[in-house]
Amino acid sequence: MISTYTALLRTPSAWRFLAPGLVARLPYAMLGLGIVLLVKDATGSYGMAGAVSAAMAVALAAVGPQTGRLADRYGQAAVLVPGALVHGAAVAALIVCAKSGAPTWTLFVTAIAAGASVPQIGSMVRARWVAKLQGQPLLPTAFAFESVTDEFTFVVGPVVATFLATGIDPGVGLAVEAVLTVVGSLAFAAQRSTAPARRAAAGDERHASALRVAGVRLLAAAFVCIGMVFGTVQVAITAFAEEAGQAGLAGALYAVFAGGSLIAGAVYGAVAWRRAAHTRLAAAFGMLALGTAPLFAVPSIGVMIPVALLVGLGLAPTLITGYTLVETLVPAAAKTEAFTWLTGAVGLGLALGSTLAGVATDEFGAGPAFVLTFAAAASGLAIVSLGRRLLTPTRGAAAGAVVDVTPVDAAPLALGR
Repeated sequence: MISTYTALLRTPSAWRFLAPGLVARLPYAMLGLGIVLLVKDATGSYGMAGAVSAAMAVALAAVGPQTGRLADRYGQAAVLVPGALVHGAAVAALIVCAKSGAPTWTLFVTAIAAGASVPQIGSMVRARWVAKLQGQPLLPTAFAFESVTDEFTFVVGPVVATFLATGIDPGVGLAVEAVLTVVGSLAFAAQRSTAPARRAAAGDERHASALRVAGVRLLAAAFVCIGMVFGTVQVAITAFAEEAGQAGLAGALYAVFAGGSLIAGAVYGAVAWRRAAHTRLAAAFGMLALGTAPLFAVPSIGVMIPVALLVGLGLAPTLITGYTLVETLVPAAAKTEAFTWLTGAVGLGLALGSTLAGVATDEFGAGPAFVLTFAAAASGLAIVSLGRRLLTPTRGAAAGAVVDVTPVDAAPLALGR
């Protein structure tokens, strides 16, 4: 396993975009939880906190793919620089509004602006790996490495956000998020030599969206379910820790989920799998559903730790396989956009999950919110099991042509824009 990742990291110029990319991606895991903690402190309501966090995530889900499409066409730096600056300003405005007791609508407006301007660093890093390793055996390992990196951020980010919010002030966590996002994104954008070439497709491809591919729509629907797992856990684990009299442990417990996923992702990415990717995706969703089933009945923090670790073991394989599949389904001119559709789908699911979990938590406590976590995982399993035929790459996809362009409203399990 070590030799596999060592070979990957020896790719020329890889560290030039990996290092700043990590700085810029770390705050992503701080943003949603940071908003929950800030708004809960300002309003006293988990429902309001979940709703504001959801507004941010919906904006991210809606605008992110369009950002990816612009990056494919005009280059990554052209969208990263203004986006990062707007994001920093929007988060600052959100903090001021929450701390000053401004009207509730201002929290939603600033959160929406913050979500819409989140730099799509993860998708852009994956696009750079594709540009360097297209057709090479190390490309699936690169996707695994990126998922492990994502999980690392979800191990560190929530702990940092919770420590800053509970130990210093709820606004400090989001302030650090904004600074890291701006600094990391600008440094990443400066590495122009490692960026993929702009893809100005000709003819019918010029305005073709990656979402025209039926398999991309199905994966996006499944990734909404993954996002709901994240969103429900994010709110429910905060309430669970508070109910246990250990509110400061919320970030650490959330990090356990991500830690299990990090371990699973590192191992999963080093294995030369023989089974088809769509079969592995269904198996990963099955493991995720199995792990989330007992969450609602966990009686204490001591029991939650191993259960959370088990849930995490199903997360990274699901994400890795989904990103691996989508790369095989779309042409080169739409790869960044395709990755951002999946990232945006996770954000949309996070929004739905955090909203529903916030309402359930306010009314009934953490246990019922965890039932929603299991429902999300089981729904994802059903989606990929029923639609697996759409996840088989065609010869045209391998050649880089736009394929399987079923009209968006005619394909099953479509995810509308």
